[in-house]
Amino acid sequence: MNNKYHKMKYIVMLGLFVSGVNAADIEAGKAKAAACQGCHGVAGVSSSPLWPSLAGQSAVYIESQLNKFRNGQRENPVMKPLASGLSNTDIQNISAYYASLHGKSAGSSDANLVKLGKDKAAMCLGCHGNNAQGMGMVPKLAGQHPQYLAKQLTDFKKGARKAPQMNALAQSLSEDDIKAVAAYLGSL
Repeated sequence: MNNKYHKMKYIVMLGLFVSGVNAADIEAGKAKAAACQGCHGVAGVSSSPLWPSLAGQSAVYIESQLNKFRNGQRENPVMKPLASGLSNTDIQNISAYYASLHGKSAGSSDANLVKLGKDKAAMCLGCHGNNAQGMGMVPKLAGQHPQYLAKQLTDFKKGARKAPQMNALAQSLSEDDIKAVAAYLGSL
């Protein structure tokens, strides 16, 4: 009897958990992401070095960043009003859409800087993956525009963007190191 009770309890709990999980709707995310195309590109690959490419970024990372923009934990005068107008479902759908796309390399025009950055970027790969492909809540850096990456590293260094590990790591980088690391990661 006791064993039967525990099995039934487990089945009920599992049913409640599964029923609360909503599968993201990629097509709805694609439609909602139309407003994002001006900065992040038609297929999530930004043509501007000022804005990140979102194609291939993990859904959980995009979702967390949109929530941070929406609630003011991450400040950006463009993203705050856009994210504020999104529901939780919109954010999940947009995140799933961008995660379903394939990114491409921004490249780099300075082979010497890329070579120098490869050695310096070793400290990034422990969290961001062997190929800087990102993992879960840790963003994909591979293929991002070097100018965008350099700005983010500089913001972490100055404390304008907050993440304790990144703030500490960025402190150890010179301006030249930042340019080299950004060039290398952008070339992937």
